[in-house]
Amino acid sequence: MGKRIEETAPVPPEHGIPFGEALRVWVRVALYSFGGPAGQMAVMHRILVEEKRWISENRFLHALNYTMLLPGPEAQQLATYVGWLLHRTRGGLLAGTLFVLPGFVSILLLSLLYARFQEMSLMQGFFFGLKPAVMAIVVEAMIRIGRRALQNRVMITLAAAAFVAIFFFEVPFPLIILAAGAIGFVGGHLREEQFSVLKKPLAVSEGGGQSSRAAISDTTPLPAPPSAGRSLRILLVWLALWFGPLVALASILGTDHLFVTQGLFFSKAAVVTFGGAYAVLAYIAQEAVNTFHWLLPGEMLDGLAMAETTPGPLIQVVQFVGFMGAYRFPDSLSPITAGVIASILTTWVTFIPSFLWIFLGAPYVERLRGNKKLTAALSAITAAVTGVILNLALWFSLHTLFGRLDEFHWFGLHLLVPVWTTWDAPAMLIAVAAFVALLRFRLGMLTVLASSAAGGLLFQLLLPV
Repeated sequence: MGKRIEETAPVPPEHGIPFGEALRVWVRVALYSFGGPAGQMAVMHRILVEEKRWISENRFLHALNYTMLLPGPEAQQLATYVGWLLHRTRGGLLAGTLFVLPGFVSILLLSLLYARFQEMSLMQGFFFGLKPAVMAIVVEAMIRIGRRALQNRVMITLAAAAFVAIFFFEVPFPLIILAAGAIGFVGGHLREEQFSVLKKPLAVSEGGGQSSRAAISDTTPLPAPPSAGRSLRILLVWLALWFGPLVALASILGTDHLFVTQGLFFSKAAVVTFGGAYAVLAYIAQEAVNTFHWLLPGEMLDGLAMAETTPGPLIQVVQFVGFMGAYRFPDSLSPITAGVIASILTTWVTFIPSFLWIFLGAPYVERLRGNKKLTAALSAITAAVTGVILNLALWFSLHTLFGRLDEFHWFGLHLLVPVWTTWDAPAMLIAVAAFVALLRFRLGMLTVLASSAAGGLLFQLLLPV
């Protein structure tokens, strides 16, 4: 009997880190995950590499390189990857889910308040101040990514071509990403020095030096070796989790129901989110406003402000889009019930693919190390993403700073022309102040957003917006 108990008792991992301790640390990481991907990765680096010494510097950066090759939120995927290294599948599920949970709860509550009290003057003043600040944050992100990616004329040309394609000709974002990746892949073979500009990820910390003493060191083997059988099982399980709810909804409600439309749309968005959330937000915003009419033009900025001021991945803004779409078109449900269901569904189809990419690809990640063609493809995609983010920044700026835009179509060319008599001087003032605070004085994002919201409330009291 005693021998049988010993055989069935759980075997602790070789690194000796208890699952309960990992739970507490991942909760801490999740609650501190403000400030976008760079800030979130810095938090993980400080806690996991420097403080806890659970993973070596090189292993951490190698995992980060892998997540940069994937669509989806890099920081959430990085947490999932490290959790998988520590405690296999349950560790990856724990880390990845906890990383999303605080943001999901926060944005759900904010969406409920927004939908019910959007017309209140205080709510209007609050978001009036946040919108120009978010616009400045998007511009700052574009500059930061551009400095890293646009290192030669080839990359600048790719960025310019991507901007012209999406802003003036409305070329779909997924097509731009596919074209950039193909150009980079071929260009890396022909002119490697011109295309392989992303030699390493953005630095999250200087130094390191604790690699040999880390629980997961540079030489620690992966917890599960790659195999065709394991990969097939992972693929079948996670594809069923991803599309099973959509098939069930389509069979019960019909293929034209809003929930099915949202599930398919955000599934498509999830697989083209290369280069971070800012890149795909223009695509989501334009579709949500112009095609599906789930949002009004300025409301995407409101949702982005929610995502910027809550913990978790920035792509969580899609939850707000799904909520508002279902709230406005609830069918036979109450608006609140429809919005909550849409929030859950949208979050599900956005993040399930991230778990699939990590659990399926992690055992093969060592084979990607130093692959020059993949580095060239990623460099080209990142350059194109810079042009797409410029489109997002310009689109947000026009809708923030002007009360009315005239839209023209001429031989396939699409133009947005602001009506200058509707220029919003207070919004411009807040935007300039936020931009100076971010670039000149390097104030934190939350500080800038809080100050801008206070400025919006002040303008609301002095001059109702």
